[in-house]
Amino acid sequence: MKLLLLLFIALLAAINIVDAVGPRKNFAFAVVFQRFNPFKSSLKKMFNWNSAVNFMKMKWGALVVDGRGKIGGHVASKNRAGAYLRTKVTPVNPQSSDQLTVRNRFTTYSQLWRGLTQAQRDAWNAAVADFARTDIFGDLKNPTGFNLYQRLNNNLVLASETAITSPPTPEAVGIVVASSLTAISGTPSLSLVLTGNVPLLTGAKIFATPAMSPGKSFVKSEYRLIDVLAAEATTPVDLYAAYLAKFGAITEADSKIFVKVEPINRTTGQVGTPSQVSDIIEAA
Repeated sequence: MKLLLLLFIALLAAINIVDAVGPRKNFAFAVVFQRFNPFKSSLKKMFNWNSAVNFMKMKWGALVVDGRGKIGGHVASKNRAGAYLRTKVTPVNPQSSDQLTVRNRFTTYSQLWRGLTQAQRDAWNAAVADFARTDIFGDLKNPTGFNLYQRLNNNLVLASETAITSPPTPEAVGIVVASSLTAISGTPSLSLVLTGNVPLLTGAKIFATPAMSPGKSFVKSEYRLIDVLAAEATTPVDLYAAYLAKFGAITEADSKIFVKVEPINRTTGQVGTPSQVSDIIEAA
């Protein structure tokens, strides 16, 4: 049995799942350690393990059919071409004012959560099934009561609404759909056309990217929040001032800018279906 386990570990190493640089956090050890208790002591010595094991998110089939997250020094993810594994790169932490604002907001609501009564926390925990969302694998998952409290209140604060202490009854989110985008350099401008004005009791988070390669067709992590539209905001929307404050002037003609619109229910804090548009920057 022990020989089979060692062969299993060697196989994972051969396909780059085991990270020799960070053996205390690798997937192979996590699986073996959790499932084969008779060898805990010997495996601890073998891997020099003396701390908690970190897992990536995995979807199981005959073995592993999909994964997201870190395995030691590697990251599992997926794009249009399929699943892939890449070397983990630790990003620079610039501690920008926007980052600090978001972190402070999370800290504030963590403290406010602790200040709720037990009955209020129980109510949030009981409400999670009404706010289930699909995860990265497409499976329906419930948030925790704390996650739900933070998520809805973060959205309400962004929409300039008052935070709530009791879970709301789910409501429909007004429809806000991006139709087209026009980006111009020279005399710079950035104009977003919606399919209609923002509905009553609805807001909309506006995300944008910096100027990117014109051949790029998929963006995700590049999006940054630049503005939040108020209820009954009219179309078209002039985004240039908000874009300028976040990314600087639009100067790179023939580059591409993406904009994403995400509607918010200003009563409950729920978000609706996002929409995305892009445009190649034109020279004035």
